[in-house]
Amino acid sequence: MTVYLHCPAIIIFAYMRIAITGTHRVGKTTLAEKLQELFSDYEYYAEPYFELEEVGYIFPETPTADDYLAQLEYSIKQIAKSDNNAIFDRCPVDLLAYIQATDDTLNLQSIFGKVQNVMEEIDLLIFVPIEEPDIISCSVSELPELRYQVDDILRDLISDFDIEMIEVKGNLSERLNQIQNKIDQINSLYYIDK
Repeated sequence: MTVYLHCPAIIIFAYMRIAITGTHRVGKTTLAEKLQELFSDYEYYAEPYFELEEVGYIFPETPTADDYLAQLEYSIKQIAKSDNNAIFDRCPVDLLAYIQATDDTLNLQSIFGKVQNVMEEIDLLIFVPIEEPDIISCSVSELPELRYQVDDILRDLISDFDIEMIEVKGNLSERLNQIQNKIDQINSLYYIDK
């Protein structure tokens, strides 16, 4: 039997792994933290960068492909150890895009296979793109060229995964409403299949 949780503004399956993807400075963390606030019984997995920093990994000012690979491996471990009710602020797809953007000489085929396998564990992928006009500023020190490059790669890359996905836009409230509509759609498909 499926149990539903009712939270202010959102109804969700009791068991769902939700990953939020997007380049930096698009509002992923704000969205992830709000979802976790609404679903307090969901485990929140912070961005691998911050988790790795906490355990002593020292990142250079401009991370390299190896640094993104370390984050990708950590993200894979987060998903593998998670329960069915989890929210991930960043996921392996993001980090694959960063690896591709920072070193286009790498053979990404084996890495892609690992990412594809772990992404099968995700029930809903929420893509937060750079909007037109851009609603979040990005200073020169925050690598704006990399930001746009990763956004372009993600737009192409996410279609390679057979996963429920939604692209959200607008302010936080609008994004939450779009997620609610997607969850309602998933719920209705569940009932049709039963």
